[in-house]
Formats: sequence, structure tokens, C-alpha cells
Amino acid sequence: MDGYDSRAFEPFAVTVDLAVFTVRAGALHVLLIRRGQEPYAGDWALPGGFLLPRESAEDAARRELAEETGLPDDLVAGLRLEQLRTYSAPDRDPRMRVVSVAFTALVPDLPEPVDTGGGDADRARWTPVGTAAPLAFDHAAILTDARDRVGARLEYSCLATAFCPPEFTLGELQAVYETVWDRTLDRPNFRRKVLATPGFVEAVPGAARLTGGRGKPAALYRAGPATALHPPLLRPEGRP
Repeated sequence: MDGYDSRAFEPFAVTVDLAVFTVRAGALHVLLIRRGQEPYAGDWALPGGFLLPRESAEDAARRELAEETGLPDDLVAGLRLEQLRTYSAPDRDPRMRVVSVAFTALVPDLPEPVDTGGGDADRARWTPVGTAAPLAFDHAAILTDARDRVGARLEYSCLATAFCPPEFTLGELQAVYETVWDRTLDRPNFRRKVLATPGFVEAVPGAARLTGGRGKPAALYRAGPATALHPPLLRPEGRP
């Protein structure tokens, strides 16, 4: 290390931001906090904060999520966080040069956060994604990128079944995809693809449920043993 001068480079801070999604009342929701401090005091933002000196980015993400939302520590510790990308625009934070490592997760059955957050947050809440803007910093861009990432996860994994009851109709499964993708799917085409994908769903013998109207009761299914979709169930192109 002889000759190395750490002062040769301008210091900057590293933060984490989290876009955590769930499906509530048939709509995609994201977990937001209201900032209690400047900058952007009173504005809504994604949970997150600064890394501590001896802390990894993922450890910081879990710590900040627990502190700012009041979600139980054991629940936060068990979340499957996926690193989204790094955001490094020089002017993204008015305080100083700040580089943020963003994480995302799509999780069923998450509880309500506490009304009074911790850290630099004074409140936390689930918010329908379509009503989340405007957000502090560059969090609107992070949210857009995160939604696209979780939409891709539904293309290649069986995650959607986790948002259905233990026994569900294919219409209920389709509603999860439509909610996350913000797309209207063709019912016969969706049904054909789901049933043709090995291990995606399993029929519940002799079980059916009336779904309204005068039609035939809908057959019930449960999640199959597969975790990945082969072939993938791709989003349709174009507008919702």
C-alpha cells in the first residue's frame, strides 16, 4: 500500500433502497415511507438509508426495512431480496454524492407496517403502485425498474401461485398476472399455457367453485411441484 493516498478521490456515500411489493385487494401495492427529515421532508419514498461502516448492502437493506416500517425482524430476515441495480447519477441526492444499491421483492401475505416509522421515516404504508408518484429522489425510476423486474420473475417462476388461495381457479391465477403485469390476458390462451407447463399447477380431483353468473363451476387447482416455468409464460407486448 506504499504510495497510496486515499485522499486522492472525493469521498461519497453508499445507500440502499428497497422496492417491496405485495398484492392486496386485487391490486399491486408497494411499501413506502414518508420522510420525516430533509431533504424531501414530508414526501413519500422507498424505504432505505445509509450503509454502516462494517455492513454489507443486503444487511443494511434488511436493517433499514425493519427500522423504517416496523415489520417484524424475523419476517424481514426471511425475505428473499433480489438486487435490482445500482443508481449513481451524480446529482441524485442534494446532500452529497450518493450511490444507491437497490433491492426488490414480491412477497405474499405481508402485514401492515406500523404507522410511525423509525430512522428518518415518520410513517410507513402500503400504496397502490399506480398512485405512488411523485416520490423523493429518483425513487420513481427505481420503482419503475423494480416493477419490471418482478414482472419478469412471474414469467420464469411459479411465484404467482403464492398469491392465490391454497385451492384456486385459473381465473384467480390469471388475475395475479394481470395485476402485476398491468395487462389484460386472453383467457383461453392463458389457460392453455398454464395447463401445458409441467408442474405449474395440479388439478384438485372433483373440486369446483361457482364464480358468478350461470356458467359451469370452475375447476380448482393447487400449486404444483415446479419452481421454474419451462417454457416461460411471457408477458404480451403492447399497452395494458
